[in-house]
This record gives sequence, structure tokens and C-alpha cells, in this order.
Amino acid sequence: MPRIAVTVALGLAVCLLFAACSGPEPGDGRSTGVAPASGEYVSGGVIEYGHEQEPPCIHGGWVQNAYLARQYLDNLVSLADDGQVVPWLATRWDVSPDRLSYTFHLKRGVEFTDGTQLDAAAVKENFDRYLDPGEPNGTVVAYLGEYFDSGEVVDDHTYRMHLKSPYEPLLTVLTQGYFGIQSPTALDRGTAVNCAQPVGSGPFIIERWDRNRSITFVRNPHYNSAPANARHQGPAYVDKVIWKFLKDPVLRYGSLTSGSSDVIYNVPAINWADATTKFQTSQYVTAGRPNALTLNVSHAPFDDVRVRRALASAADRRKAVETAYLGVVPYNANGALSQSTPDYDAEAGDYPYDPARAGQLLDEAGWTGRDSDGIRTKDGRRLTARVVYPAGSIIGAEGAAVLQTVVAQAREVGFDLVLDPATQSAYFGGQYSAAETYEAYAGYWTSPTPGLLHVNWRQRLPDSPNPNNTAFYNNADLQRIIEAANGSADPTRRAALYGEAQRIIGDEALSIGLYTQTTSIAASPKLHDAWIEKSQGEPVFADARFVR
Repeated sequence: MPRIAVTVALGLAVCLLFAACSGPEPGDGRSTGVAPASGEYVSGGVIEYGHEQEPPCIHGGWVQNAYLARQYLDNLVSLADDGQVVPWLATRWDVSPDRLSYTFHLKRGVEFTDGTQLDAAAVKENFDRYLDPGEPNGTVVAYLGEYFDSGEVVDDHTYRMHLKSPYEPLLTVLTQGYFGIQSPTALDRGTAVNCAQPVGSGPFIIERWDRNRSITFVRNPHYNSAPANARHQGPAYVDKVIWKFLKDPVLRYGSLTSGSSDVIYNVPAINWADATTKFQTSQYVTAGRPNALTLNVSHAPFDDVRVRRALASAADRRKAVETAYLGVVPYNANGALSQSTPDYDAEAGDYPYDPARAGQLLDEAGWTGRDSDGIRTKDGRRLTARVVYPAGSIIGAEGAAVLQTVVAQAREVGFDLVLDPATQSAYFGGQYSAAETYEAYAGYWTSPTPGLLHVNWRQRLPDSPNPNNTAFYNNADLQRIIEAANGSADPTRRAALYGEAQRIIGDEALSIGLYTQTTSIAASPKLHDAWIEKSQGEPVFADARFVR
């Protein structure tokens, strides 16, 4: 059977070793590379996909869970390539004049793969469970927790969501895989069972999960609920997708070129040019928040805005990114939003590389001494900061190389940045949730809406906790601006407010942008219609089919 390859263009190596260091322009998932092969379509076949990260459970609130969700769950709505929300399980929806109620009219005749009816009661139970304080889905709560009031079953095929206040990003938010609808019957089995065997109504069924090896998806022969932007309606063409976990990027790319994998994720940048000569390639710059250094303002040294601005000016971040990623992954100066996010402000947080200015700011902040290592001192204290980054799970080898360059350049002006690589278990286990456990945090957040600003920058207060505000930055005016943007039905006003919020974050140097989170695919010419969806950069295999 012919093979398929899906890749993410994240690279490792040094650009200066090569005569040309160019990659694809930041894109929206459209194809480049070689043309698809002509031939007769064949039915069936097995796609073997070499992925990178294995999440703790198949369903959850990490983007890695969203990638999996696209294969076995359906959502109420989907996000088309042009950014429009289109029907999926909901064939249409109505919004009340006060914009506090959304009524979703559901597709009829849809069943979960365990035989349970997918009706309004099932939709209501999903949202109620995701938002259950006793056992919540943290990502769903992050988006909806401040806005969701209640759910209502109007009739068997009509679900109504009531909000506490208007929330214009709602429909776009619901396109993400975290909001897929699961079988209530399956959910009743308990958390442990559903960790490994969640049940949806999607194009594939989870046959088994061999931990640390693979997840096997088999075709749902009765699938009849594809989104409006799918490449075809009806069951998937292939029989199976074997979702293999191949964490080593060299091994993954080798499995692609040898033919032992049909699909791989995360091709090293050093191999990207080679991939474009052999496969259909496509790059998608994921919207949301880019990989950035978020600075903890709750204690020294980053409680002083001058020190934060000094760090932003101390490193040639653009060169660091272009060197590590060979020009394949774009630099993103704005630490609040990625360049592909609607209403992105390119000027926000754009601190030019200026070590002299960085030094001046540190002098003004009182860090005027130097110890024997050349590190600045103040009142007998070194200018030291722990930079926590989730090694491997969030920040790969190329991203770590970017951080190492920033550390080295910041040292030239007197910063002692100490990289602290966190394991996946430590990161998700909350080891770094307390303010005193770090001074800077490296990571990203994928999202199709600038409404993400509310998730990341809503105040973190004792009576209103927000663990996603990793800067511990409390600014009531900033929160008010973001909430006004989220609540505005006027797109011009909304964009202006989101822009104002980004400029505050940038001026305060709260989050120093590095590079975008990027998904790419490289597909065998023998396989047609594997594609990247818009909301999360999720690979879609339900439309893929081989030719001979």
C-alpha cells in the first residue's frame, strides 16, 4: 500500500552551516512541494502515522489531545479555511438579541459508536461535565468558565447555551477539539476507563491504546456527520490509522523516508528542504499565543518593568529563531498573540535587539554592580532568574536551542538566566504552579481567537484564581479591555480593544515573543486529501485516500 507523510516543520541545526536558510512563508495550510500523483483511487488501506507526544489520557485539554480528538469526536461547529464557522453536528444556530443565548439545531440520525443517540441531552451532559468543578476539563473551563451560565435541552435535537455575559468568540472557541462531544453512556464508566477508551461519533473508533507505542483507530462504517468543510461526506476511505509515538525526530523522519511510516509529525528543519522535494508539503502557523518567555512579576527581578524591558532588548531573538529553525518557523516578536491570530498587532512588544539600551535600563533599575562572573548585582544579590520550560513535550530541541541563545546573549549584559527543563509529568502535575517556583516560563497556547487574551491575562486573584496567568500580572484595566473586546459585537471596536490589550502587554514586557507554534504536513504523492484544519492545526485523515 502506498504511504503518506504528515510533518511539522520544526528544525534542528545551525543556519550558518548552509548556503541557503529559507523555508516556507508563514502559511494557512495550503499545499506546496511536489504535486499529488495521478492514478486510480483505491478503497481501504492503513495510514501509519508517526507522532511526537503521547498525552496522559486520550481525551483532555492539551493540544496533543485535540489532535487525537479530531479523529474520533465530532464538534458542534467547525472552522473553515477562510476563518468562518461552519456547521458540523449543529446544522444551524440562532443567537438571541441580547447575545446571551445560543440555540444549536442538531443533525438528526447521529449515533455514538456505542449506539447511544447523539441528541441535545448528550450535548448538555458533555458541557456540564467539562465544566464540573469536581472534575473539570481545565481548557474548557479556561474558555467558558467565566461566561457559561447553564445549558438547556429545548427538545431532542435542540440545545441552548445560556451565557452570563456576551462572548463573541464562543462559536470559534467551540471549533477546537477539546469541545468534541462524547458518549454520555461511555462517560458514565468513569474517568479511568474514559482515559484510554473515550467514545465519540467521529470517523474513527479507538480500537486500542498500546501505551508508549501507538493508538489504533479503525474506520467507523456508519459515519454520517462530517463537518461542512470536510473534503467529502460519509465514512473515511481508509480502514485504519495507526498513530505511533516516535518522540525522536531523527527516527521519525527516517521512518518516513524508509516507508515504515505513512505520516510523520515534526520534521527537523534540517530535513525540511528535502521533504519539499519528495512530498506534498503544507505549513500552518497556528493561531493563539506563540512560544514566548512569560516573566513572573510577583517577585524580583521581573517585578521591575525596567528589568523586563532590559531582557526583551538584550537578545537578538529574531536571529536566534532563524538560526535554530533555518527560516522554517517564523519569528514572532509579539508575546501575546501569534501572527496568524485575528486582530494580531505586529508592533506590540517588538523590542529591537539593543544591548546598550538593555544595560542602561538595568543601570536605572539599580543593577549596577558586577560579580566575578560578570553577572550584575544589586544589594549583594545576583541578577539570576530561573527559566522553566517543558522540555520535549512543549519545547523541542530547536526551541531549546533558541532559549540557549537568549541565555547566552542576555548574559552579555549581566543576566544569569538558568534554564530549568521540566518533564511532562512535572509540567502537567503542577510542580511549577506556585509563584515562587520560577521567574520566567517558556511555552505557547494554541487558539483560533484573540479571545485567548482573557484566558492568559485575566487577573489571578484569591477569590478568582486563574492558573493560566503565568505572569501573575494583575491589571484590572487590562482585564476590562479584554472583556469589553470579548463582549463587543462590532468587529472594528473589537479589533481596536484587542490591539490595545496587546500593546499594554507589550509595553509592560510581560511576555517576550520568540517563535510561532507551527504545524506542517508532507504527504506522499500517492495519498490525496490529508489536510490541516484551521482551529488547532489538527491533521485530518478522514478524507485521505490512496491512489495506485
